[in-house]
Amino acid sequence: MIEKVLVANRGEIAMRIMRSCREMDIRTVGIYSDADRTALHVRYADEAYHIGKAHSSDSYLHIEKIIAKAKESGADAIHPGYGFLSENATFSKRCQEEGLIFIGPDPMAIETMGDKITARKTMKEAGVPVVPGTAEPIKDESTVVETIHNIGLPVMIKASAGGGGKGMRLVKTEEEILPAVRSAKSEARESFGDDSVYIEKYITSPHHIEFQILEDKQGNAVHLFERECSVQRRHQKVVEETPSPVMTPEVREKMGRDAVNAAKAVNYCGAGTVEFVTDDNLNYYFLEMNTRLQVEHPITERVVGIDLVKEQLTIADGQDLSVTQEELTQKGHAIECRIYAEDPDENFRPSPGKIKHITEPMGLGVRVDGYVYEGYEIPIHYDPMISKLVVWGSTRKEAIERMRRSLYEYKITGVKTSIGFLEKVMKQAEFAAGNYNTNFITRHWDELMEAEDCGGDCEQMAIIAALVDFEKKQKETPGSQSNGKAKASYWKYFGRQKNLTRI
Repeated sequence: MIEKVLVANRGEIAMRIMRSCREMDIRTVGIYSDADRTALHVRYADEAYHIGKAHSSDSYLHIEKIIAKAKESGADAIHPGYGFLSENATFSKRCQEEGLIFIGPDPMAIETMGDKITARKTMKEAGVPVVPGTAEPIKDESTVVETIHNIGLPVMIKASAGGGGKGMRLVKTEEEILPAVRSAKSEARESFGDDSVYIEKYITSPHHIEFQILEDKQGNAVHLFERECSVQRRHQKVVEETPSPVMTPEVREKMGRDAVNAAKAVNYCGAGTVEFVTDDNLNYYFLEMNTRLQVEHPITERVVGIDLVKEQLTIADGQDLSVTQEELTQKGHAIECRIYAEDPDENFRPSPGKIKHITEPMGLGVRVDGYVYEGYEIPIHYDPMISKLVVWGSTRKEAIERMRRSLYEYKITGVKTSIGFLEKVMKQAEFAAGNYNTNFITRHWDELMEAEDCGGDCEQMAIIAALVDFEKKQKETPGSQSNGKAKASYWKYFGRQKNLTRI
């Protein structure tokens, strides 16, 4: 059995992995950059090692440094989490070469599914439906217009090595074609070091539906049903739920079977996600496969009752899957909201800074996967996600009501957050009805960005936040006393702060 795991990641996902390891009595090794010396995962790990400077290329993306720390610590396995090196075939290969267990698929599977063009070819051969588009990267701009005419507008220009919405451009008119191609290639080169792009038919009113899969080294594979991921901003997921409100049992069974076939086509090993795009009639097409654990995996865990990280660990250790397809069922409904340190009023610009106060929601059916604490300073160098708020209800209606309540209880001061924006999403009638698609945020943008009318609550909360901040500063000042002079100073301090403090 695996005895010690180095977690090659940071923040929320590092904590998530370490918690499952602790339950399995597996020791954990954390790594940290200059910017993460005070991070929670560093405190939680059984041991932790400094890996480099704040910039990712000097730390969390530096393969040889991570391999060296794994060997120095005596770890026998490495879990990459998501992001950073999680879908890097070279990293998987280097782990193999050094006798370390890579908790994920082998390099071949990562390479095949990581290149979108190769993945499309592989899926066609496996009988999985794919979106109409080009089979090769765009090399000559002179043929692009003709190619798109043959496919039919609108189309998406997509980076072959891409992900996270980068290197993607929607083209609706002929005039947009060449600027979109050039822009997508430039962003792809900047983000992935590869400017290869391809053309794909754009599905009108698309739904983004993905299937969680597991496959062991013996070739046993199952799917753990679908997740609806259509609430997106700039092609980035914001809210996810399971089951999908538009899914039917017949389509679920067929899509699930195709997801398993997709995994088997590349001899997959571990946890992965097969993503599909569907139209309003639930005609579906393969989109891509993420060869790692997804950010939104907790909602699947909640309705299925399986710890996906533990499954990853046992599969990597050579053991059989713990369940068969026939044993898997869904119970209830789960929703996840991604909580970001960003300012919705400034086009969702990242809002790094020190957390002054945090109150996380609690109660039946509520789970918070996070990593920040009062006094922690969110660095500017990494993704600004603070946490993932996950709720479960016996019905979708109950889950939405529970999410509304949980977002109301979630209070963070010191940085701007997306909590208020997410509350508005939950209150939208279209979301409640379950008939939304990936155009949801664009279609309701003005409503979602309206200033909140919170009556007297905002001012009351601002007073409380300012008072807490003032009292902390008083405690930090030697010789300060809670006397009349100090109280007078508070009201002077609050007078400067009250219009700057928002919950």
